[in-house]
Amino acid sequence: MKIVVLAGGISTERDVSLSSGSLIYKCLKERGHQAVLLDVFLGYEGTDVVEIFDKEINWAEETKHVSEESPDIEQIKALRPDWKKNFFGPNVISICQAADVVFMGLHGENGENGRIQACFDLMGICYTGTDYVSSALCMDKGLAKELFAVYRIPTPRGIRLKKGNMEVCLKKWKEEGMICTEDGGEMPLPLVVKACNGGSSVGVYIVREEGEYEAALRDAFLYDEEVIVERYIKGREFSVGVMEGRALPVIEIAPKQGFYDYKNKYQAGSTVETCPAEISLEKTEEMKRLAEKVFRILRLKNYARMDFMMSEEGEIFCLEANTLPGMTPTSLLPQEAAAEGVSYGELCEKIIESALRA
Repeated sequence: MKIVVLAGGISTERDVSLSSGSLIYKCLKERGHQAVLLDVFLGYEGTDVVEIFDKEINWAEETKHVSEESPDIEQIKALRPDWKKNFFGPNVISICQAADVVFMGLHGENGENGRIQACFDLMGICYTGTDYVSSALCMDKGLAKELFAVYRIPTPRGIRLKKGNMEVCLKKWKEEGMICTEDGGEMPLPLVVKACNGGSSVGVYIVREEGEYEAALRDAFLYDEEVIVERYIKGREFSVGVMEGRALPVIEIAPKQGFYDYKNKYQAGSTVETCPAEISLEKTEEMKRLAEKVFRILRLKNYARMDFMMSEEGEIFCLEANTLPGMTPTSLLPQEAAAEGVSYGELCEKIIESALRA
């Protein structure tokens, strides 16, 4: 089968995407597919586009590791000064049109906000993951939280703030020392401040003291025009993958230091991951039911992963849905599949088969 593994891009999760993409690419090649690893932003400069699936286009050795810091995106943009006229790199669309399916190894804004999916839909390109509507719903954490409230999915109380209102919000904070939710409720410290459309915990800050709030807010606004400020849930963190509407085993994530930020997500040995999670059968089933419900209400397709917190009192809260879960060597979804006896290669095949059936 001719498969394009689409990775890279210019989001803060570029390195994560390249790591996922290189692993998927190697796996598909080993399983006999005519696979090509293609950077959505840099593209392919060759003239032999028709024959590309017969060649060994291998960037895997260059993209194996994710560094502790997010990449310098301005440096990547400088490689294509005219990129605003056409986001897609040279020959990306024509190569994807020649493939049987595009395996979306993208992460962050480029691949998860639905714009690339909408373009592919218009051009009749088959791809893995969910469609453009559900991608957009999940990428906007504020909008997703509003849907959670409508469908009674427990989620931390919070507010969304626009960049233009930041100074007003800070003034009110300094005067009152308290943040009020839209329903009049109060949110005392600690708080979580995060970019509304971010990913991989880039632009996420935990505010424990009054003096930290302003810096967290200003830093979060560097990543997005809107931010979410929500109640901090002290407890244990979990994740649940969902394949075609069915929940996989629950995995618990316990960083050795700090919280589950960019470094702890992708540096081997930074986090202890337990799958299946060591929690009661009752809590396991509750979390899996919630994950499946979120999958339905956000109109997700193919596969996704939902993140949860369980408070010290045993309350479960859904934090967000991830439409293109990581497929790096340390990623959660492959570990959950492995707990059911599904190897990494089999997981990739299942994702492709699901996409082709859609």
